[in-house]
Amino acid sequence: MTSPQSWDQAHYGSAGPGGPYGTGGQQGPPRNGMGVAALTLGLIGAVLFWTLIGGIVLGLLALIFGIVGYRRGKRGEATNGTLAMVGAVIGGLALVGSTIVLALVASVVSSGDYGELEDCLNRAGTQSEQQQCEDDFVDSLVG
Repeated sequence: MTSPQSWDQAHYGSAGPGGPYGTGGQQGPPRNGMGVAALTLGLIGAVLFWTLIGGIVLGLLALIFGIVGYRRGKRGEATNGTLAMVGAVIGGLALVGSTIVLALVASVVSSGDYGELEDCLNRAGTQSEQQQCEDDFVDSLVG
């Protein structure tokens, strides 16, 4: 029969009951899933920030997962706290960018110029008249 200490050494290595993944009372492998998820969602959200789902939803999820992952890293439950924080920051930037795009689209749609474009396109009979309506609309936004 083996002693409890030799059983610990056989199953946990020389690190003792804390295991080979860290010190303290951590049991099992590190819980790095939140950090990886935060970085992945943050990067996808940053690429798709111009869409509602890409920027707002994925950015918000990346921010939440990143904060949770960072806190796990501070408690010693995960080994990628910095990665989680990077994911949270990228997700936050995607969220801000998407919010700005959404505000710009809402202001253009609610402006009187957009209503004039619709009226002009409804009255236009030819392709060249429709193009002129679009050109006038772009000029009204820029100028």
